Amino acid sequence: MERLGIISTGLMMADSDLLKKSTARAMKNEFGKADVFITDKTALILRHGNSPQNYILPHLINHRANIKALKDIGVTEIVGVNSTGSLKKRLRPGMIIVPDDFITLTATPTIHHKSAVHIVPSLNEAVRQKIIKAALGNKIKVVRKGTYWQTQGPRLETKVEIKMMARFADVVGMTMANEAVIAQELEIPYASVCSLDNFANGLLEKPLGIEEIREGTRKNAALMKKILQSYLKLFL
Repeated sequence: MERLGIISTGLMMADSDLLKKSTARAMKNEFGKADVFITDKTALILRHGNSPQNYILPHLINHRANIKALKDIGVTEIVGVNSTGSLKKRLRPGMIIVPDDFITLTATPTIHHKSAVHIVPSLNEAVRQKIIKAALGNKIKVVRKGTYWQTQGPRLETKVEIKMMARFADVVGMTMANEAVIAQELEIPYASVCSLDNFANGLLEKPLGIEEIREGTRKNAALMKKILQSYLKLFL
């Protein structure tokens, strides 16, 4: 049975039927272990883990194990739900963006270690367009293109780093590029829908705090759930 793969955070999926009505399955593959929450239509992975007490920091997420688990279940495309910081004042918290490209200047994980395999990293355009259609079907305005800059984490960026990033990208996060690369290596179409949960460090005079980021994620969660539910209708 074909399923839609979803990679998100527990904060975004709290109270979602995709989580509440799922069956948890602990899976193991050559890259490690992954917990997958399965329904007859979806396979959901919480990238930071299932428990706030055992939160997996961004640089410690096992993207290879997670996405291989989705492939083994039969997932045929993946939607990443990502929390981001805005690099532009015109892109305000509460908005939704569907990136069409990304930048990362740190090493990304790979499933290839014994042979030279070169891919041209990209986000799947068909999945991107379905995300946009799902949002518009809910009368949710989305920014249809943009560049995601991935940092390694877990620390936030300095003000000077943000000034530099803002010249080339629109949003900043710590996970999406890794997921996109591994999904492409495993030949699973992948694209991301990003919530803008805060202005990046230094864009405003007010210092950026972790609780501000979490509160922004909570506020955007309802929009993301609506988009996923509509995406499912397009997928099936």
